[in-house]
Amino acid sequence: MTGAWFRGYKLAFLLPGLLVLLSIILFPLLFTIRVSLSGWDAITPELNFVGWRNYGNVLADTRYWEALTRLGLMAVGTVLLEYLLGLGMALLVWRDVVAQRFFRVLFLMPMMTTPVIMSVVWRTIFHESLGPANDLFALVGLGPFAWLTSSSLAVVSIMVVEIWQWTPFIFLLLLAGLLSLPREPFLAAAIDGAGPIRTFFNVTLPMLLPVSVGAIIIRLIEASKLMETVYVLTSGGPGTATETTGYYIYIRGLRDFEIGYASALSITYLVTMIATLTIVTKLLVRFVLEGRK
Repeated sequence: MTGAWFRGYKLAFLLPGLLVLLSIILFPLLFTIRVSLSGWDAITPELNFVGWRNYGNVLADTRYWEALTRLGLMAVGTVLLEYLLGLGMALLVWRDVVAQRFFRVLFLMPMMTTPVIMSVVWRTIFHESLGPANDLFALVGLGPFAWLTSSSLAVVSIMVVEIWQWTPFIFLLLLAGLLSLPREPFLAAAIDGAGPIRTFFNVTLPMLLPVSVGAIIIRLIEASKLMETVYVLTSGGPGTATETTGYYIYIRGLRDFEIGYASALSITYLVTMIATLTIVTKLLVRFVLEGRK
């Protein structure tokens, strides 16, 4: 009886915080669903019920699906490069090297800055006539490049900023994983005469797979919400070449003031991301389990 009373006593203290958390999560979600079933816009500023009409329009909205496909390609590309760079940086400072602490702090600095502020800085760097990026390429006889006004280069520019900003996050997680690895497998590999490359692929990388999967999943979730960098650097341009799902929803909701339709876009995007990331997570976890057998 005493144990049951004590457990109930603890739950009583947790209940207020749990209710606040649920209200913060559930109320906006339920209200967004309600708005998505309405025709609320600049002409009809009310929650008049229109059923599934907005969702039908979403399915026929090619601009939305193009933005979603573009976002997926950019997210996968940036996370893959972030992982490779972060792994290389983590391996660099894993062992005892000169100025190890200095490099650890240096590698983390990009993550400590605000994304919007750094996007403004990078917009100056990529300026076609005044930016230092073209000045550096001019030293080797290349350029000038239209970093933010060319369709292909604008996508590359956004990916460069994202990689620069968030590679330190991958680096931090992978470094923590490397520091937690046991020494015995490495000693056994050294006794068997395994070289650095063989040790990395047969010992280090397999033991680092769980941490790697966690880092990749977290970054994919964050990368799927890419919006601030696009807003500051290109505003979705040129044309719609760099328009992501979040930026498109922003345009329909806060520029065109089609609140009902923007809410339907948001719910569709949320369901799509949950389904996609769930599938990706299961595939990665299965890959880790098979790799550890």
